[in-house]
Amino acid sequence: MKKLSSYYIQKTGMVFFPGTLNVHLIEHKYYFPQDCIRLEKEEYEGKVSVSMIPCKICGKEAYILRTDSDTGKHGYSPEQILEIATNVKLRDEFELKDGDIIEVEVNAGQIIPV
Repeated sequence: MKKLSSYYIQKTGMVFFPGTLNVHLIEHKYYFPQDCIRLEKEEYEGKVSVSMIPCKICGKEAYILRTDSDTGKHGYSPEQILEIATNVKLRDEFELKDGDIIEVEVNAGQIIPV
């Protein structure tokens, strides 16, 4: 996250806290639309490109991130996980613990439900 900080600022206007919050979706899966914000690997001479869409978590502005190489985590497919980045440590800001139920808001059309 720190290595790409200046690129994320260019794309989103936000300085991300160095770490994300993984939110596991219970009943739904989603895909990113093709016109989402992109950080292409060629832009930073990296190995993987990243898709980003704006969202709100607990009312706070944030972004959902997904790398093109994401294969999922903890037995969940990547379409069942929201990897959320913002400018604070969300666990501390909202006193979140594993298993907490939270609300993530996205604008219609920004993600494609399956």
